[in-house]
Amino acid sequence: MALEIDDSLYSRQRYVLGDKAMLRMVNCNVLVVGLGGLGVEIAKNVVLAGIKTLAVYDPQPASLLDLASQFFLTEEDVKLGRGRAEASLPKLRELNPYVSVDLCTHPISCDSDIGFLEGFQCVIMTDASLSLQVRIDEFCRSHQPPIAFISCGVRGVSSFVFCDFGPCFTVVDHNGEDGVEAFVGNISVSTPGIVTCLENHLHGLETGDVVCFKEVVGMEDINGTHHTVKVLSSSQFSIGDTSGFREYKHGGRACQVKVPKQVQFASLADQLKNPSYATVDFSKLDAPVQIHMAFLALDSFVAQCNRLPRPRDEEDAAMLVKLATVVNESCHLVQKLDVDFLQSFSFVAQGCLSPLTSVVGGIVAQEGIIALTGKFSPLQQWLLLDASEVLKGQGGSSVQSFQQRGDRYDSLRICLGDSVLSKLADLKLFMVGCGAIGCEMLKNYALMGVGRRPSGQLTITDNDLIEKSNLNRQFLFRNHHIQQPKSVVAAKSVSEINPDLHINALEQKVFPGTEQKIFNDTFFQAQDIVVNALDNVEARRYMDGRCVSNQRPLLESGTLGAKGHVQVIIPHLTESYTSQADPPERDVPYCTLKSFPASIEHTIQWARDKFENLFAQKPTLYLKFWETYKSPENVLEEMKRHSTPDGVVRVVKLLKNRPVDFAGCVTVARVKFEKYFNRKAQDLLSAFPLDTKMKDGSLFWQSPKRPPTPLLFDAQNPMHLSFVTSFARLYADIWNVHYSERDLTAEVIRALVAAVQVPAFKSTTKRIETDEKVKKPESREVSHDDLEVCLSDLEGIIRSQVHIRQPEVLKMSSVSFEKDNDINGHIDFVTSTSNLRAAMYSIESADRFKTKLIAGRIVPAIATTTATIAGLVSIELIKLVIQLPLECFKNAFLNLAIPSLVFSEPAAAAKTTIDGKLSFTLWDRWEVKGNPSFQLQDFLTQVKTTYGCEPSMVVYGVRMIYVPMMPGHKKRLPQSMVSLLKPGQEKSYVDLTVAYGTENGDVPGPPIRYFFK
Repeated sequence: MALEIDDSLYSRQRYVLGDKAMLRMVNCNVLVVGLGGLGVEIAKNVVLAGIKTLAVYDPQPASLLDLASQFFLTEEDVKLGRGRAEASLPKLRELNPYVSVDLCTHPISCDSDIGFLEGFQCVIMTDASLSLQVRIDEFCRSHQPPIAFISCGVRGVSSFVFCDFGPCFTVVDHNGEDGVEAFVGNISVSTPGIVTCLENHLHGLETGDVVCFKEVVGMEDINGTHHTVKVLSSSQFSIGDTSGFREYKHGGRACQVKVPKQVQFASLADQLKNPSYATVDFSKLDAPVQIHMAFLALDSFVAQCNRLPRPRDEEDAAMLVKLATVVNESCHLVQKLDVDFLQSFSFVAQGCLSPLTSVVGGIVAQEGIIALTGKFSPLQQWLLLDASEVLKGQGGSSVQSFQQRGDRYDSLRICLGDSVLSKLADLKLFMVGCGAIGCEMLKNYALMGVGRRPSGQLTITDNDLIEKSNLNRQFLFRNHHIQQPKSVVAAKSVSEINPDLHINALEQKVFPGTEQKIFNDTFFQAQDIVVNALDNVEARRYMDGRCVSNQRPLLESGTLGAKGHVQVIIPHLTESYTSQADPPERDVPYCTLKSFPASIEHTIQWARDKFENLFAQKPTLYLKFWETYKSPENVLEEMKRHSTPDGVVRVVKLLKNRPVDFAGCVTVARVKFEKYFNRKAQDLLSAFPLDTKMKDGSLFWQSPKRPPTPLLFDAQNPMHLSFVTSFARLYADIWNVHYSERDLTAEVIRALVAAVQVPAFKSTTKRIETDEKVKKPESREVSHDDLEVCLSDLEGIIRSQVHIRQPEVLKMSSVSFEKDNDINGHIDFVTSTSNLRAAMYSIESADRFKTKLIAGRIVPAIATTTATIAGLVSIELIKLVIQLPLECFKNAFLNLAIPSLVFSEPAAAAKTTIDGKLSFTLWDRWEVKGNPSFQLQDFLTQVKTTYGCEPSMVVYGVRMIYVPMMPGHKKRLPQSMVSLLKPGQEKSYVDLTVAYGTENGDVPGPPIRYFFK
């Protein structure tokens, strides 16, 4: 199955959708009707997802009004009068070589023959008339099997999405989450039966979930049976009648089972009368129905006038309000029409807010994927979304400033006016990251003309190179861009969308190492807005700190599969990214990983750690050791002086056992198999026989502990052979031992393994740790016997003079784990090692695909989520440029799998008060300007004089500069700040943490920036 999917292209998306959904999709045909800004966004996302065929229909010629939202059209297309679909076709085809993109030549109208639609599994209509939508929906709905129908539109700053997947649609996985697994501590024999989890374990289930029991002892008849859950508490749930089962003894797991669900959809005709809205913004609960009425009235307006309302035209607006009143009288959807909203809707209906097309295009494309695959829950059935906040503050603008000027920004001008467009053009914006979100952001910046004037500039940076796996969702990149810098290619590609852009592409990482010379305070303070397009928490926290320090607004966002978030961070108004912290992930106890794994995640982590230790850490230690000591003679001389060089025992052991050829590498691999998967089990069972009991009389080997079974090597077993082959290959790589492709064949490996003499088993005397609270030791203690053996081995090496005859024996090559290279053996090693350990402990194995996800710490990703999130961020960017009040901004939380989109107002920056007199937030910063002779006492005095608080502690980074209670610190008062802080030559200031004594103890104040001059 997996061979039919190009993992090098689709790997990140496969982790979101799964192979079953992907394989359904590659057999599906989709039609997109209308290829304006919204249509092309949908088409782009659907092609990237990897369907079989996309057909596009739009006979309308390209116009200047398209260019601020339709990123595949050019001014030349407008001049030549090319059809929007025809002009977009070549660029759509470039996105994915596995998808056929064709032009639909059948006419689509209220009176044309639409029988050809039966060749599609999903029809998506954009900005179509209501009568045509109803006709197409009726045809799709009546077809057997039903054809999924989606209709959507963006007018000005408002949008709608409608879905109808037929009378009975099957959802095979309602949320896409991995099924949870709970360790059972007890099951009562009762009605209902109560399941209690093991102590300190939570089940993570919800009422209505279905579980299947496995490995239960005593109540064996329950194993393999399915039960519907009713949650009683975080550690208990009921499962119905268990009175017919035997008494529970111990063990067992309750594993969640995904059960298909049936979802009913009503027709568009019915939903127009009784609409089902999704609520996204609880501060605007009345918005969906008002937007719905506006679109219904707009359809009547276009039917009567054969055009859209003119920008800022009072008569047209009045007519739209009148039509809305008539519509409402017939359907009674709302008690009172919002006349102001309807008027604003009319004023901008001819325009198009391009970030909104990005949002809606991502959501609609995901709904299309859901319709084709049954993966995730569909929208039921309307989503009505607006960004009307961007229209606020326009009262002082003239009507003329919203009229068309015959340029590429006309549709945006209709919505925002010349004043906002000028601010966008003059903007200095710094974006970090040019991956999936970054590409989508740049597309939006190009359409909005961000930084297009000489006084403005887009600065972007990314130190990564393009890989094939990026192409599935980073749509600015093509196959011929692989191994080129992301930022450089992104800048070039986005300039083709809008040649007006001023864009500076950098290739440096933003981190402390570039803080002084490249991304210094002067650089940050020159930016108007900073945007994160990052994929890791550490980088986000660093950028957050730099923006707080330099008082710059930051737009933060991220995605994880179908989930995403947007956070708006505004100096002195909101909290920052680091104000809230995710709960720390629970670490797996050391003893669990080492001796008592309970899940496949444990065995994969153990295998990944083995890779790092064997092929990265040991070679690095070996190299550094010989760089320091140069030769075995020097080491021997050092040891005879009763000095023990760090790591000498391990290094000498490595040198003594170095392989001389590939057969030697296979020998080591075979011996390691015995050690890891046979001897380890024997040692454990010797230390803890199967009948071992705890102090309370319970069995030692009970859930979650699983007794191991020693594995007997079998050269005919593919997994056994894979371990030996991948281990030997990697071992040869670190020792620079030559091998050929033939050496890696099963025939050769089996022959080499047959010649290996495996040492006889000797029971270990090492203590086996069982306490879950004990951490992994930093290093293994070296015994006197270890040193004696090491010394003897070292003398033998010197006598052999091998290091003189072959100087290369003192060199090793460290291997960096690379998850996306399928021919380097890295994932082969981790998969085979993990699954052999799993077999030893009777744990269900994981395929290469799942192993790669966990071992490679891969972040699942899909283009639809990134497009939606980037659009939401860009809407907030416009609000920042307009300088709207805090209540107009929206943080967003997205999950396209449920589906859910929830907005909330950004949290205000928390205030801290010192002694009830002085309050401050994280955005406040105090300053003290010193000089080369400025003493610590001078600093303390100036702080008290200037800010009215007496410091009780001064800290620089992790260094305690002044803590009066600590010995010797009061003697520091006459010392200069330069001598105490020891700044580098490049530093003109440092940021100090200063605490102040209060009745409640020491309270940290705002950071104090101390200037040395």
